[in-house]
Amino acid sequence: MKRLMTSKGLFGGTTLAVLAILVLLPLVLPSATLATEIVIFAMAALACNLLLGYGGLLSFGQGLFFGAGSYLSALAMIHGGVGLVTALVIAIVAGALIATFVGMLSIRRTGIYFVMLTLAFSQTGYFLAYTLSKWTGGDNGLLDVPRPGLSLFGVDLVDLKGAHAYYVFVALIFMAVYVGARRVIDSPFGSTLVAIRENESRASAVGFDTRHFKMLAFTLSGAVTALAGALYGMLINYVPLDNIAMAMSENIVIMTVIGGTGSLLGSLLGAGTLVLMGEILSSIWPRWPLLLGVLLILIVVFLRGGVWGGVESLIGRMTRKDEA
Repeated sequence: MKRLMTSKGLFGGTTLAVLAILVLLPLVLPSATLATEIVIFAMAALACNLLLGYGGLLSFGQGLFFGAGSYLSALAMIHGGVGLVTALVIAIVAGALIATFVGMLSIRRTGIYFVMLTLAFSQTGYFLAYTLSKWTGGDNGLLDVPRPGLSLFGVDLVDLKGAHAYYVFVALIFMAVYVGARRVIDSPFGSTLVAIRENESRASAVGFDTRHFKMLAFTLSGAVTALAGALYGMLINYVPLDNIAMAMSENIVIMTVIGGTGSLLGSLLGAGTLVLMGEILSSIWPRWPLLLGVLLILIVVFLRGGVWGGVESLIGRMTRKDEA
């Protein structure tokens, strides 16, 4: 127990915690579809955390990448007849390319100017999707998005039409993304990214190309967010215009803050909190986002580390008591 509380042990502990949550979600929630939705949005929040939690970059352009992944993967399947893996690769590559373009222009600025630029690009993507209604469906959204099975060289391996089968598929992807992100954060690249977050001027003074590192983080975040968007379109067999709206960017940022910035596990906790609040409270009180606002204020004021920060603090107190 004590060994898990060390930084190295804690990494192992959080990985085991992620595995445990992924196993338990479909068992404790009323439906596998709801569990899948939480994991998909956790993936988007994790991508945002790479920017906000580790790079110190508050981006309101995440909805652009999420929506682009949804639309482009769906269009590739509907009109191009591509399979599942190809559609997901298209989403990842498109998200990375769009994020690179947005980052090239946005990272030139800092602070509020960076935030406003990412917001402007997100709004541009929204109105572009609204205008190209022949392809995107406009207000009606893109209907009849298929969910093809997993195949290899034309041989069908797994049928993903069932809710539980699709959950397992999404959970495995999330676990791969989580492990990959963990390796990135623990690498010299991740350490440099944190140094830039703490003091960009000093990092630049010792020789780091800070713009290059931020660009890489932005590109990686866009790719993962687009992947989440593609999986979400297949989940609900539909791509609503809201996928690329500013509200989507806001929700992804809120999930990141609630779970805890600088915590990859916190991304899963934050997504679960927001999705479950919407699922439970929306049927009780139509103005439930007011409670979300209150929760966000309380977390920002009293729990700066988010939900996972509170858990870590509690574990630390228990450990000190054990040692005493």
